Amino acid sequence: MTRPNLGWLLAALLGILAPPGRAVAQTDYRNLDDDRPTSVEDAYPIEHWAFELIAPWRYERIRDGTSLHAFVPELAYGLFPNAHVGIKLPIAGESAGTDRTWGLSGFRVFGLYNFNTDGMRWPALSLRADASFPAGDLGGAGSRLAIKAIMTRSFGRQRVHLNGSFGFGSGQEAAAVEPLPRWSAGAAVDHSFIRQSILLVGEITAKQVSSGDATEAHLTIGARYQVAPTIVLDLGMARRLSNEGPDFAVTVGLSHAFAIAGLMPKPRQPAAGRAP
Repeated sequence: MTRPNLGWLLAALLGILAPPGRAVAQTDYRNLDDDRPTSVEDAYPIEHWAFELIAPWRYERIRDGTSLHAFVPELAYGLFPNAHVGIKLPIAGESAGTDRTWGLSGFRVFGLYNFNTDGMRWPALSLRADASFPAGDLGGAGSRLAIKAIMTRSFGRQRVHLNGSFGFGSGQEAAAVEPLPRWSAGAAVDHSFIRQSILLVGEITAKQVSSGDATEAHLTIGARYQVAPTIVLDLGMARRLSNEGPDFAVTVGLSHAFAIAGLMPKPRQPAAGRAP
């Protein structure tokens, strides 16, 4: 049995609690991130010049008695006003009886581009691209690429989200944690409690991990709560609706939005002899 490197895991958690260089994301609780706490995400990128560091933990229980623990640290950066890029480093712990194996479960890079915001005529629309690569004892075999279309439509404090993705690449063994599926589809509805900085969300999703696999379907409910101006807590619970997939899953995570002053553009100085 191997064990995870707890030193850098602790460093990542401490990074979430570290004071930011500049406060951003005062309403970050409304941003539905991928798997935070539902698979369906909204069409909006993080703020321009901002970073978002996420430290989630997920537990899945499968009917044959096996279970999966997953820790998936993620860092995203608002590269443009309407786009962000990021990286995930999944770590998994698989249990079967008294045996448990820990290891890196590959790594993933991603990017999201938002075409427009939600308006009178059109909903918010985005495209996301993910690439996963095998690494570690639980990283599977072969690389994969997925393209996801994302739509968000607002109705007052309620929003409706639709996601659909298609995957390419290796049909070999998938990673233990968050493998890029051959295809996936999902719909979610959320409601904001603005005064309490709380978002409640429910979703239904379906996916096929690899060609020839049975389709998995899940129902998930979750919440996001802004515990501080730049820190959001998320909680979620999922239940299997199909014959395949985990019986149930629980997820909890913290996200921290921040900016680094040295990486932001400096304000322009007024020309000599002119009033500012």
